[in-house]
Amino acid sequence: MTTVITGGSRGIGAATARRLVRDGHEVVISYRQAQDEARALEKELGVTAVRADTASEEDVARLFDAAGEVTGVVSNAGITSPVGPLAELRTEDLRRVVDVNVVGALLVAREAARRMTSGSIVTVSSGAATLGSPGEYVHYAASKAAVDALTIGLAKELAPRGIRVNCVQPGTVRTDIHVLSGVPDRPDRVASKIPLGRPGEPEEIANAIAWLLSDEASYTTGAILRVAGGM
Repeated sequence: MTTVITGGSRGIGAATARRLVRDGHEVVISYRQAQDEARALEKELGVTAVRADTASEEDVARLFDAAGEVTGVVSNAGITSPVGPLAELRTEDLRRVVDVNVVGALLVAREAARRMTSGSIVTVSSGAATLGSPGEYVHYAASKAAVDALTIGLAKELAPRGIRVNCVQPGTVRTDIHVLSGVPDRPDRVASKIPLGRPGEPEEIANAIAWLLSDEASYTTGAILRVAGGM
């Protein structure tokens, strides 16, 4: 089994790489900026790390070329921008979020659909897709809602070929995305609003992704699995 994980150098992507290697997958990860983390994972896990911007058609093709025959894809690469009301956000930040989270997800899904003959695709959305994230990142929430729609449509499109497509919707998880958004303490700050009383850990999301990729989920396609502590 060879599985491609986009945005696999840290956070949920890195946790998923560790879990899938334990499960016996050959893993190829992509990264854009976190080269040190990617090279460390190569040494730790024996994965192959490829620098690729998923918003680039050429980079996505090169990533799949490096992976060879692929039976699994985890479309995890995603970004946000500094938080704030939509009226105050910069156009360049809006465009970059859409480029990576929507166009990038579409390019990865298209390449997977072109190359895979069987297997499973898992997209990584966000609980924000249904909550909207007002006052923080409405644009990010909207981009993740697009990922949900992509999952449902592609699942129906690829089901006759025996390729399953599912989605995991994480809630607030301890990852570097909160540093990049300018609110590094956000997981602890919002913990009291989460029914389970705490943020999630990347490994908890990785476990859900691993299940959806596995034969144990053989009759599951078009599903959006929320892993958000009750939110």
